Amino acid sequence: MEKKIIGVIGGMGPIATSHYMELIIRMTDAEVDQEHLDMIIYNIPSIPDRTEYILDHSKPNPLPEIIRIGKKLEEAGADYLCMPCITAHYFAKTLEQEFTHPFINIVEETAAYLNNKGITKAGIMATDGTVHSGLFQKAFEKYGIEPVIPSPEMQKNVMHIIYQNVKANIPAELDRFESVEKELKANGAQAIILGCTELSLVKRDEKIGSGFLDGMEVLAQTTVRLCGCKVKEKYLELISE
Repeated sequence: MEKKIIGVIGGMGPIATSHYMELIIRMTDAEVDQEHLDMIIYNIPSIPDRTEYILDHSKPNPLPEIIRIGKKLEEAGADYLCMPCITAHYFAKTLEQEFTHPFINIVEETAAYLNNKGITKAGIMATDGTVHSGLFQKAFEKYGIEPVIPSPEMQKNVMHIIYQNVKANIPAELDRFESVEKELKANGAQAIILGCTELSLVKRDEKIGSGFLDGMEVLAQTTVRLCGCKVKEKYLELISE
């Protein structure tokens, strides 16, 4: 299979974009430079905040800038497009219509992965924008997966970890993280989705235990496969043990 070029709509946030690139490199079964994927990364942290707009449409709309960047990537030669920001997938259907080349949807790929692993009830740790818009809930419906959403108090903990910790480049407050985990598992979650790419960085940096599926890792694995490279065997199973 001929290798394809991935175009990355990046900067939402910049550390998450960097981590996505690193994951692709680590997951690719390559022995020399030339066996790795070609990537075109457009890193624009100035894109307006996605959650702010989803919750209040009077705030600046990030969609026009996302579309502009995606089209620039297509012009530069990208065969596939992706966006390592889960909240921004609120705009996924519009992006699929605007872009000429295929757009890899983290949310859809994550739901499909859960279904393939026989998960029927999954917890969701994500931004207010992602939870409020029902991105994962809608993706789960086609597979009959029951979503488990944090209580309002626990959702505040999730947002604190994302915005006051990771985006601020401060270590995650694991007591908050563990309290959310405990509630979701007590309510029957067989697995918990890390449904914000900032939460992927918590998994990278901390020992968070078993039963987590990182949406960013799903995106990276899917990217490697679709773009014509082989995934290392150690990265085929993504739910943490």
